[in-house]
Order: sequence, then C-alpha cells, then structure tokens
Amino acid sequence: MATTTMTMARALNEGMRRAMERDPKVLLMGEDIGKLGGVFRVTDGLQKDFGDDRVIDAPLAESAIVGTAVGLAMRGYRTAIEIQFDGFVYPAFDQIVSQVAKLHKRSKGVYTMGLVIRLPYQGGIGAVEHHSESPEAYFVHTAGLRVVTPSTPHDAYWMIQESIAHDDPVIFCEPKSRYWDKGEVDLDDPGPGLFDAVVRRPGTDVTVVAYGSMVKTALRAAEAAAAEGTSLEVIDLRGLSPFDTDVMAASLERTGRLLVVQEAPPYASVGSEIVATLTERCFYSLRAPALRVAAYHVPYPASRIEDVFRPSVERVLDGVDRLMEYDQ
Repeated sequence: MATTTMTMARALNEGMRRAMERDPKVLLMGEDIGKLGGVFRVTDGLQKDFGDDRVIDAPLAESAIVGTAVGLAMRGYRTAIEIQFDGFVYPAFDQIVSQVAKLHKRSKGVYTMGLVIRLPYQGGIGAVEHHSESPEAYFVHTAGLRVVTPSTPHDAYWMIQESIAHDDPVIFCEPKSRYWDKGEVDLDDPGPGLFDAVVRRPGTDVTVVAYGSMVKTALRAAEAAAAEGTSLEVIDLRGLSPFDTDVMAASLERTGRLLVVQEAPPYASVGSEIVATLTERCFYSLRAPALRVAAYHVPYPASRIEDVFRPSVERVLDGVDRLMEYDQ
C-alpha cells in the first residue's frame, strides 16, 4: 500500500493530475490557474505539463467561466473550474442554479453535467472582504447540485478525482485555512464513498458533527473535553448534499446528544438541516435539545476580529457543557 505525506493543496494538485492523466477530456479553467498556478498554488505546474489548451487561464468573469464550462459539459468534456475566492462565486450564481443544476433534468437526460466548481471557502487566513465567505447553503438548497468538502489531504486527493468523474455537477468546497495542513494520503485506497460521513474520533457522550475547517476545531475540542472527563464522538460530514444521515443517526442513538459545528452563520444553514433531520429521525434517543455552534449572523468581519467570529474550541466546549447540563 503506497502512502505519502502532503499538504491539502498538494493533494488537490495531485488528484487533478491523476484525473487529467486518465481522461484527456478533463480540463481545468479559472483565473490565474495556469502560469501562476492559482493564488493558493493548487494548480501549480499543471499547465506546464498538460498545456494551455487543458489548463486554461480564463478572463476575470465568473459567469463566463461557468457558462463556457456548461457548453463544454454538453460536448462531453469534464471541466474543473476554480472560483478564485468564495465571495467571487456570486456573479456566476445564475449560471449555477439556472443552468448547471437544471440542464440534466430539463434535457430529459440527454445531457449530463460533468462539471466541478472548485470553491475555496471559509475564513481563517486574515483575508479582506469577499475572501472568507461560507456560501455552501445556497448550493445545498439547490436541487440538482452535489456539494462536498474535504477536511484532510487524503480526502482532498480522492474526492476531487471522484467529483471530476461524477456525472452530476459538484460544488467542491475547499477549506482554504487547511490548504497547508499536512496529512497522510493513501494512494491506493480511496476509503469511504464521495458523500459518506466518517467518524474521526469515537466517543460516548456527545455527537459532534462538523465539516471543512471546523473538523480540526472539533477534534481539538474533543481532546480538551476528554481531559475533563467528557467523551465526544466527532463526525466529519464530507458530503453536504446529499449528507449521510445514517452515520450521524447511528452515533446520536448511542450518545443522545447532538452538537453541529459550522463556520457559516446559523440561520437556514447546513447545520439547521442536520438538526431538523436528526431530530425527526432520532427524537426518542435525544437526551437534550440539539445545538449548533456557528459563526454569528452578521457579514464576515474585518480580519483582525475573525477569530471572534469563527467558532473556537472554547465555544464548542461551551456547547458541550450546555448539553451535559441536562443530566445535572
């Protein structure tokens, strides 16, 4: 079994490289992804190796990038688009929700939409306005789109390949604050399916569901809670649409307590849907009301106070304490 250690950014690069080697109809497109290698260097070296007809530097026009990729998908190409920053996706919102999400159904299956929209998202890098958004709920709400997010280099390596090979359009949310985190990548075994949740840390007292950047925060909180005698089971959601209800429900039926941790604001969010779904399914297993720990419901603040805005280990532990109080 071949394993190696790499950053998430490198794992994404290698995953796209493998996809392009396997299928000559796989293209990459985005702003500054060619010679520069992208602002985060995720596509570094790919244009040199595959040429500028497969790794395409696009103009600064997100709606045109997505619209062009729709036409390519209709002709059988598989294009992985990079939206340079999360807050830049909104000019392409009409194309994504009106064309990308609906063309397969509207054409009665004549066209598939093998299209991946790579979206560096969430904060934690000290960026300026429009560079630290969490827009995943918009796309989760839209029927016809798949939404996934890795939290480890291993998942990034395999999930980008699986997304490119998928016949449905995939919004591929990359937690940019984790691009430089290193981890082991198994080059032979992809592990769980693209939309499967994974138990990252077993526990008995509270089920903590997190995704993207917040998985690492939840795991750090679990370590701190263990020192105080509370056992947290941490679940990495991975697939946001569809999400893996079975893994979460099995955990909640054991622990009786649910805490969802997300970087997005709480109102009408992925966390809201998880709480609603699991409350419906596991109501008689609940020992306390399900809780969410999320960012505040305000526009993303200036970078100097983003650590106050984003969920912290302390805020996760406060949520755990509130759940455990119901047994007092």
